[in-house]
Amino acid sequence: MRLARVDLYRLKLPMLTPFETSFGTELVKDFLLVEASDGEHTGWGECVASAGPFYSEETTQTAVWMLTEHLLPRLKGDLLDLETVSQRLSPVRLNPMAKSAIETALWDLTAQRQGVGLAKLIGGSRTRVPVGISIGIQSSSAALVEVMKQRLGEGYQRIKIKIKPGYDVDVVRDVRRALPDVPLMVDANSAYTLADTDRLRALDDYGLMMIEQPLAHDDLIDHATLQAQLKTAICLDESIRSAHILEQAHAIGALRIVNIKIGRLGGLGEALKTVAAARRLGIGVWCGGMLESGVGRALNVALTSLDAFTLPGDTAATSRYFAEDVADPPFVLTADGCLEVPTGPGLGVHVIKDRVLRHTVDHRVWTPQ
Repeated sequence: MRLARVDLYRLKLPMLTPFETSFGTELVKDFLLVEASDGEHTGWGECVASAGPFYSEETTQTAVWMLTEHLLPRLKGDLLDLETVSQRLSPVRLNPMAKSAIETALWDLTAQRQGVGLAKLIGGSRTRVPVGISIGIQSSSAALVEVMKQRLGEGYQRIKIKIKPGYDVDVVRDVRRALPDVPLMVDANSAYTLADTDRLRALDDYGLMMIEQPLAHDDLIDHATLQAQLKTAICLDESIRSAHILEQAHAIGALRIVNIKIGRLGGLGEALKTVAAARRLGIGVWCGGMLESGVGRALNVALTSLDAFTLPGDTAATSRYFAEDVADPPFVLTADGCLEVPTGPGLGVHVIKDRVLRHTVDHRVWTPQ
């Protein structure tokens, strides 16, 4: 495999409704699509970094710079396989979302060249995957319950709600009174410290599946201290950047469940290693979402076709977030809360270039010359 051209498209895709977390509200999806061509086939990847450095240190703009100045120049010449790609990118420290954007495009390109679906290429066996949905912070508990009822009526198998100090225990209590049996998890996005242990321990009374990333984004030790004091399982997200870090977190008792995000882990290759480590260690596994377009959504669905995923992921139907996506066919929720795994070559979805260009605010072209 030899790269002939890579196109970087920065898009601003309007969201249907605002999505609020403990670190802000997203009204427009500002993201990067990568189109990689070998001259005959084309693969697509998506950078899940946001416009601002809040979920992680990366942004859409820094990803563009890293790709053009440091990552893509390392991919000149013959690329024998995906392992070679990983080796060439590894000297660049961190920047996993920028790395993932080109790495996943090359996974798609490889599958296209072999004429197989990406799910099949990575060993996936499921034809449909169970999914839940993440609901942002609402104006009140009553408003949250109404949104939850709508989503449950659509078929989602479990609900994740965002929490932050002052919007946590009382809200969860109100939700449990209204919906006592719904599979429910909460996500703090690093909004708490060990000083909040009593408040977090109060959540033990509400039968939660997990508390996701309650403490600092780069912490393991405090999470181990907290997990020892909670009945509820801690799930780590931002803290887990590799399979090795997952092994360290497990060794000190910092988690019982892990959220797998391809972009946070630096690509599909490291995501597969992390899933394998979790399975070996008996850690619960599910796939988190980053409000992806149809490209990133297809990647998540392909990954969750692996039978190692034990819990419904956050890859909601296409129509949940965008009036117009960039890829067809859309992902449609089945009556029993699943998404079908595409079977066509590569990602199994067709990127509509006219839609991409309609929402593009910056377009860069890289060639090996």
